[in-house]
Amino acid sequence: MTGKSKVVELEQVVIRFAGDSGDGMQLTGSLFSDSTAFAGNDFATFPDYPAEIRPPQGTVAGVSGFQVHFGHKPVHSTGDLCDVLVAMNPASIKANMRWLKPGTIIIFDSDSLSDKALEKAGYTSDPTTDGSLNEYKLISAPISALTEEALKDFGMDKKSMLKSKNMFALGIVMYLFNRSLDSVYKYFETKFKGKPQVIEANRTVLDAGFHYADTWELFANTYEVHAAELEKGKYRNITGNTAMAWGLMAAAERSGRQLFLGSYPITPATDILVELTKYKNLNVKAYQAEDEIAGIMSSIGASYAGCLAVTTTSGPGLSLKSEAMGLAVMTELPLVIIDVQRGGPSTGLPTKTEQSDLLQALYGRNGDCPLVVIAAKSSAGCFYAAFEAARLALEHMTPVILLSDGALGNGSEVFKIPTMADMPTIVPPIAKANDLEYAPYRRNPETLVRQWAVPGTEGLRHRVGGLEKENVKGNLSTDPTNHQIMTELREGKIERVANDIPEQEIYGDKNADLLVVSWGGTYGVVRTAVEKLMAEGKSVAHAHFSYIMPLPKNTADVLAGHKKVVVCEMNRGQFAKYLRMNYPEYKYEQFNKVQGLPFTIAELDEKFNDLLK
Repeated sequence: MTGKSKVVELEQVVIRFAGDSGDGMQLTGSLFSDSTAFAGNDFATFPDYPAEIRPPQGTVAGVSGFQVHFGHKPVHSTGDLCDVLVAMNPASIKANMRWLKPGTIIIFDSDSLSDKALEKAGYTSDPTTDGSLNEYKLISAPISALTEEALKDFGMDKKSMLKSKNMFALGIVMYLFNRSLDSVYKYFETKFKGKPQVIEANRTVLDAGFHYADTWELFANTYEVHAAELEKGKYRNITGNTAMAWGLMAAAERSGRQLFLGSYPITPATDILVELTKYKNLNVKAYQAEDEIAGIMSSIGASYAGCLAVTTTSGPGLSLKSEAMGLAVMTELPLVIIDVQRGGPSTGLPTKTEQSDLLQALYGRNGDCPLVVIAAKSSAGCFYAAFEAARLALEHMTPVILLSDGALGNGSEVFKIPTMADMPTIVPPIAKANDLEYAPYRRNPETLVRQWAVPGTEGLRHRVGGLEKENVKGNLSTDPTNHQIMTELREGKIERVANDIPEQEIYGDKNADLLVVSWGGTYGVVRTAVEKLMAEGKSVAHAHFSYIMPLPKNTADVLAGHKKVVVCEMNRGQFAKYLRMNYPEYKYEQFNKVQGLPFTIAELDEKFNDLLK
């Protein structure tokens, strides 16, 4: 560095990288996130994919975004309005105007300003010269041309050279925030191992962007965000889907069960399947089935055989799995069903996030068919949610639906890697060989949990299946009285899971004027909004639910004592409906969003202040 720019210290920053689907913005954002992790900041990310598979190039519909919120203090949300926008074409500016605030730095590729590009983006004039961007700090740089100049001696064609222009933009941003380039160099060396020219080309363009920002003095200031005060330990940047996979592997180790995943690829859950295929060396079996039904049926078979069995999907796939889930409930076998929710109904918005599968998870099966439902609350927290779902499934001999969503699954956070010694032991109720008292549906009198007789265990021949069975003995039964007994026992078993989960916590005053209720992936942004109001002296509290079926035993006490209760969720009010069914004595306000985007702190702040008036 030349030392010409003044370094300004900031508490937190929101950066959004945006460009065409082929401009590599997801990779650029991920690499900057990695550098953020190495810098010791706390952070959260939000990849924002186009809703169409192949939208027209250069259009607003085709803009792909990646947002990074990082800070010196704990970061709970992916941030609201941008401090910096990196825009690779005119459409990227237009698509992201709503995320800008006065003074936002816009780093823009001036080479993309052709008449055709402006027309495709819906502009009638050049926004960089017509005054429409005057309230922002526009840094216009010929990124494409400078990328070509940097690679002129590499013998590459123009199309291949321009594939690296995202690295030029990344170099500019790395300079702006005084970041070391070492983590990006390491990525090149790992990703393109055995391809020295590709490694050198990417390094050259990255360095060119960094030095261009320095020598041309693009910025009056550069910025620095000091490391967060994190607990001592080993950390990494992790997505929610990867954390899910790791949590399942940890549960398999702590339970002594082999992990089996039977799944069919579906956005945005596929990466869990992809991640688990990497760990054959840990005796993980990941099976890509021909469809959703085959995926869950293979997992039920693996569970019958004694495995920690898992299937992963999103909303449409959960619908297809419903009859098989009933089989798992009837046979009372442990099974983890992970639903990474997306916009619906039907095919809906495959790349967008939502929380609209809750009622399907609770009731979307024929007959009285109860099972456990829990929800992950953060990308890093997906590790612990997956571990807990496996624990409840194995120890209570039941299917468990674990709800995540697209924002959690694709987003990433700082994750402190635990040691296995820190994780609790999982103890499935495995039946012992030659137990003369064994019967398929003999139950623990306290938990109503039946024993798990793994086929091949000496002296424990038994039969389970989808037809109703006789209580205790397991013989086929069509007796009406027996059916009622078995139905009530299955329901009672799930109700007693409430004895094995923590009580619901309240953040803030237990008698606040306003209690904000949330569940699942809304945790971070809601908590941030509540903290802001509490700092302003407002009487507000927060109850975030991770356990949904059954609800914690003290739920009624949590809801009592507040003048108003507002339920915030990314659907049309499904958790609010569920609370009204179980606790009708309370009145519930609702704040619902179904735009395929997470809540923003600003809109929550406005709603909560309105309710407090």
